[in-house]
Amino acid sequence: MSRWSVEQARQWYAKQPWLVGCNFLPSTAINQVEMFQAETFDPETISRELGWARNLGFNTLRVYLHDILWKDEAREGFLASFDAFLAICESQGMRCIIVFFDDCHWDHTIELGPQHPRITGVHNSGWLKSPGRPLLQAYQDRTISDADRRRLKGYVQGVMQRYGDDARILMWDIYNEPNQPATKQLLEDAWGWAREIDPSQPLTGCHHGAGPDYAPFQSEQSDIISFHCYQHEHKQVKIDELKTLQPGRPIICTEYMGRPDSTFQSCLPILKANNVGAINWGLVNGKSGTVWRWPSQQPINEIVSREHWSLPDIETSHGFDQPAPGENYPEPELWFHDIFRVDGTPFDLEEAEFIKRLVAAAPLPAT
Repeated sequence: MSRWSVEQARQWYAKQPWLVGCNFLPSTAINQVEMFQAETFDPETISRELGWARNLGFNTLRVYLHDILWKDEAREGFLASFDAFLAICESQGMRCIIVFFDDCHWDHTIELGPQHPRITGVHNSGWLKSPGRPLLQAYQDRTISDADRRRLKGYVQGVMQRYGDDARILMWDIYNEPNQPATKQLLEDAWGWAREIDPSQPLTGCHHGAGPDYAPFQSEQSDIISFHCYQHEHKQVKIDELKTLQPGRPIICTEYMGRPDSTFQSCLPILKANNVGAINWGLVNGKSGTVWRWPSQQPINEIVSREHWSLPDIETSHGFDQPAPGENYPEPELWFHDIFRVDGTPFDLEEAEFIKRLVAAAPLPAT
């Protein structure tokens, strides 16, 4: 499969509504593994929270998977969970942008099974890189085992083969924010694996958000251009730049909204006026803890960078948030990401009403 032509991309985009939604992780999951492994998959919470998203007018979710879920002992349960998740999305009128690999945040040990609780006051305290630094480095150095190499390729191609004609999948996002020196070979191979499958849906990978060594490669491979922007004053500049770099191709902002620098009120009108898709980070203040700002991670980074560290070290210095079921998590006065508490009340009612009004006023796609 070759990259879509500009005309093919434009025709596809013209059939879509204004793509607006959020990066979604249910409040009861701290990371991608907890969201989709069979033991912790939570369809009731997912259904409830996607109902809140739909009430805002959202129609699109960006959702991260993880390669460890393709291990033999987890794959069947993961696919059952993913099937159930897509059925819930369909019932709520949602389609998904699916992300395979990710260079962001932690170098925690990546394991199946129980995941640690949310660390008090720390942004995204349990998020997992995929495939994680040791495996990524081994792939780059060509010291990776044959079994792990087959698993990484099988993960991308197996998921795409199963869902490559599924209307509930809007797009495939190959690699989120590639930024490590060791990323190069896996990034290039992942795009090649995806093209071999030839799914009916378009492929993308963020330009702004990727490291400078990888941004041009990502956008040159993408059928639909995507980017990240957490400063509202830069949004129009970045859109204009991408229109120049990739003339004629549709654009989606797959990450934005980090108060106070990037709000719905400051960003959504710009995205709508440019007919750019709008996918903010976060929905519910749950285990992810993304209501806290990025610098809150620094004390934990200092701990996990030590040669010998353990979760009790973190619990002693920071503590874990474990509210009773249905109770809200602690929150700062000004949230960074997210829109709702676990009880369904919005952080800012005026903000939620603004989203509803702007989305409701969006024009329908051409037929």
